[in-house]
Amino acid sequence: MRIATWNVNGLRAALKKGFPQAVQALELDALMLQEIRTLPAQLPAEWVDPEGWNVWWHPAEKKGYAGTSTWSRTPLDVAQLGIGVADDEGRVIRCTTGGVELVNTYLPSGSSGTDKQVKKEAFMAAFLPWARGLLAAEHPVLIGGDLNIAHTENDIHNPSGNKKNSGFLPHEREWFTELLAAGWTDIAREHFGEQKGPYSWWSNRGKARELDRGWRIDYLLANPAAKARVTSVEIHRDYGTTVSDHAPVVVELS
Repeated sequence: MRIATWNVNGLRAALKKGFPQAVQALELDALMLQEIRTLPAQLPAEWVDPEGWNVWWHPAEKKGYAGTSTWSRTPLDVAQLGIGVADDEGRVIRCTTGGVELVNTYLPSGSSGTDKQVKKEAFMAAFLPWARGLLAAEHPVLIGGDLNIAHTENDIHNPSGNKKNSGFLPHEREWFTELLAAGWTDIAREHFGEQKGPYSWWSNRGKARELDRGWRIDYLLANPAAKARVTSVEIHRDYGTTVSDHAPVVVELS
């Protein structure tokens, strides 16, 4: 079973930049999208209910902002939208498909100002105990999404220059450490080992993409049952320079 998480930086734009071809090439069974920035009604008709896919939409109430969507080749059993607190920005979809529980997550960004950082940290505070509660499941569970935090110095090209920036603040990184300590496994890091990158997001400034000066902020986190079934992990950088500013992260489960 091939499952991907991908921040598409606006689904309407991505559709024009090769998203359909990318999804076909990746040969996916399930797909968790973040930052769709659209209502289904704003999409071309053939993408509201795309052929061959079962789709659940959780758009933000504010048009052109945030939002998530989960796609599967098999039927989706949607268990929850949000994490029990207000989710008018479409941040979380929790569902099951093919016996695997998918927790599609788009953590807020705090990079645009203090108010946004406060909102991000409130979401983090609510998410941590909620995610701990999911670990009791005996079936495979994957948290997939853009968590807007580079966990370690290996997850960011320039750690020293970003220590005071949202996404690499010490307490954000400690929050991520607590998430893993609870029992979640960062399966891409475990697969690639202790090396710089591979990154999943690149700034549009300078030559960040060309020189691969990025951040790894898109994750697939596995509970023990899902971890035991992982056979491969991939980060497709090419699609992070053409379709979106984020790369899709793909896991294959036996």
